[in-house]
Amino acid sequence: MSVISIYLPIFGILFLVLSIRAALTRRRLQIAVGDDGNIEMKRAMRVHANFIEYVPISVLLIYFLEQATGGVVWAHVLCLALVVGRVSHAYGVSQVKENLRFRVAGMALTFFVIASASVRLAIANF
Repeated sequence: MSVISIYLPIFGILFLVLSIRAALTRRRLQIAVGDDGNIEMKRAMRVHANFIEYVPISVLLIYFLEQATGGVVWAHVLCLALVVGRVSHAYGVSQVKENLRFRVAGMALTFFVIASASVRLAIANF
């Protein structure tokens, strides 16, 4: 069994939580489409979109790295970093009075995952 298959359900649940949160915010604020200039709606949309923008490529890189190298421990490290990073980022950006530390930590962990997996995969293929 691939390490990534352990973490995919976690990412799936996080995706659902962010999706439902955005939908409930949309309903509560009575905004059918777009953000209507509402900062809370903008933040809910960006948290959801940012997850969609970064998680798929990260998961693919980790999966292919694990398959190419058999690096189970490294796959766990990267997956855990991605989970922590995405939760931290989502929490930080969700706050109207944002504490940038959560956002920055989340993006730093996510970039670490993408960069590490990319470099290790490139090395494994040469």
